[in-house]
Amino acid sequence: MTKAELENKIATLKMDYIRIQGDMEKLESVGRNVEATERVLIQIEEELKECNQQLAKCPS
Repeated sequence: MTKAELENKIATLKMDYIRIQGDMEKLESVGRNVEATERVLIQIEEELKECNQQLAKCPS
């Protein structure tokens, strides 16, 4: 992936993370189970970590 592609992917993942985090808060407020949502957030965090590592290796 190019640097621009990685930056776009990171931005998209961050937006998804924020949206899902909001959804999780809504679920919690009505007493729903949030385990599946937490797993999705963990997956996004791992993907962000990988993308940031790749981005650090890209030439400026």
